[in-house]
Amino acid sequence: MSLTCTRCEGTGFLNINQINDKELYYLDSPEAILGWCNSHSEHDVQVCDCCGDSENWYGEAGEHYL
Repeated sequence: MSLTCTRCEGTGFLNINQINDKELYYLDSPEAILGWCNSHSEHDVQVCDCCGDSENWYGEAGEHYL
């Protein structure tokens, strides 16, 4: 059973609002967002440190597992 992470609002990322909506529309998976993060340098978007370790998630992005 899992619960949605409230810190990242289930996205799996902190500061995801720094990606403009037009670009975010095409980033349809957590892996695509990680790719965006690696190819852009001026942002603070990162894997949520509540449901992950700032590099990867403990399970599925944006979820807490019991």
